[in-house]
Amino acid sequence: MSESVTMPALGESVTEGTVSSWLKKVGDTVEADEPLLEVATDKVDTEVPSPVSGTILEIRVAEDETVAVGTVLAVIGDPAEAAPPAPAAPEPATTTTEPAPEPAGAPEAAPAGQAQGAEVTMPALGESVTEGTVSSWLKKVGDTVEADEPLLEVATDKVDTEVPSPVSGTILEIRVAEDETVAVGTVLAVIGDPAEAAPPAPAAPEPATTTTEPAPEPAGAPETAPAAPAPGPAATAYVTPIVRKLARDKGVDLATVTGTGIGGRIRRQDIEAAAAAADEARRAAEAAQAVPAPAQAAPAPAAPARSAPVVDTALRGRTEKMSRLRQVISERMVDSLQTSAQLTTVVEVDVTRIAALRARAKDDFLATNGTKLTFLPFFVAAATEALKAHPKVNASINGKEVTYHDVEHVGIAVDTPRGLLVPVVKNAGDLNIPGLAKRINDLAARTRDNKVNPDELSGSTFTITNTGSGGALFDTPIINQPEVAILGLGAIRRLPRVVKDVDGGEVIAIRSVCYLALSYDHRLVDGADAARYLATVRKRLEEGDFAGELGL
Repeated sequence: MSESVTMPALGESVTEGTVSSWLKKVGDTVEADEPLLEVATDKVDTEVPSPVSGTILEIRVAEDETVAVGTVLAVIGDPAEAAPPAPAAPEPATTTTEPAPEPAGAPEAAPAGQAQGAEVTMPALGESVTEGTVSSWLKKVGDTVEADEPLLEVATDKVDTEVPSPVSGTILEIRVAEDETVAVGTVLAVIGDPAEAAPPAPAAPEPATTTTEPAPEPAGAPETAPAAPAPGPAATAYVTPIVRKLARDKGVDLATVTGTGIGGRIRRQDIEAAAAAADEARRAAEAAQAVPAPAQAAPAPAAPARSAPVVDTALRGRTEKMSRLRQVISERMVDSLQTSAQLTTVVEVDVTRIAALRARAKDDFLATNGTKLTFLPFFVAAATEALKAHPKVNASINGKEVTYHDVEHVGIAVDTPRGLLVPVVKNAGDLNIPGLAKRINDLAARTRDNKVNPDELSGSTFTITNTGSGGALFDTPIINQPEVAILGLGAIRRLPRVVKDVDGGEVIAIRSVCYLALSYDHRLVDGADAARYLATVRKRLEEGDFAGELGL
């Protein structure tokens, strides 16, 4: 009995997905839960596992094709069932081979100044997508390319993907430059036989008035092209957009990576391993540089005080395009500042009692709950409780309407190698300290490992960012639209402060203090509202009455 593999629903608001690449082909055997294909949506890139064990009898959706959720992507079953579909396969094969001469014939009617051959057009990467942007060309004029070999990268408002070459041949002409946006169906390049590249050459000298000198120039261009196939080894094996992006984010040169996937395919694990090896090599080099320093510093006591930062050779002096995630972050941050009237109020909080409570409970907490007890759950608990008392801060604006939420879905900003992401702790107001600690640590870990689900990255009503983890005293965080406030947590420091003793007198004592910075939308929240909210949070933290939730 055969089993259908369908496009999964990768989020509540996701209605379609794009097949980035197939990890198996027709006739291959696959085990249950083994990665079968890679799918991309506007929110997440992920692998889709096989629902059953068996043989792949049919693949119905090609790579780079966008289909609706629930569409049958492939059929898996017993090898005996593969025989009947086989005769049906040649029929589409003949239909696909017949149009191939048509593009070749079309250029015959084209002007003499254009190359003749197979045309590469901007694909339709979704039902509602009408145009695409050429992100980068992976080949140049004069290069040879094989059928289905990646030719260029295209970006739309929904997906980033590679476009494979439809035929084998030589790139005769590139008509659309990088970063140029064109409509679906526009001819991007022409591929054909090298002999077909000659006709465009005479056409170029005509506007140049000198017909003899320009002729050698096109002939010289192909000579320089073969001299630059140094990046060629990286393109010999197909690399999926997901893996290519990860390599860029981690600064890994694909030409130095040996793939462990099927047919030598470079997979995500290979990039992560290469990045880890590079980090270890960098640390070893730093350690080697640091070892001789004390020997030289012995006669000069001032030398050990020098601690120069390590030079980042991966990005320094480099110009590159922003990743898709960085572009999205950029657009949303600028849009937020242009949408709402933002300002920030800051208060100082004494968290000495919480620091002492955490020190007492953290070891038993780890043994009992299997996760670490950080300061963050205490701040989230206090902030969430205060939202219930100050609904203006837990609201969202949509045009001229305001929604005051009756749930507390708290987004936690997480720094990842790819950029800033905000997973959401749903119904945070219903969780105690252990529940918050488990949920926050789990979400943060999976977000950094790119294993978080799309639904977990949306739906927040309020956001918290822990800028103090990097040592910052406080900052002015930007609101996550359409929310109306975001709370920034500053670094906890031990400082002298004036406090009251048991007799009510004032004394100077060393206390654990930090700053809380609330950025809010003045269209709805006034300064007094922000001050009252922060006062509620501060009171709850300074009281430090969380012992009951920790079993103390």
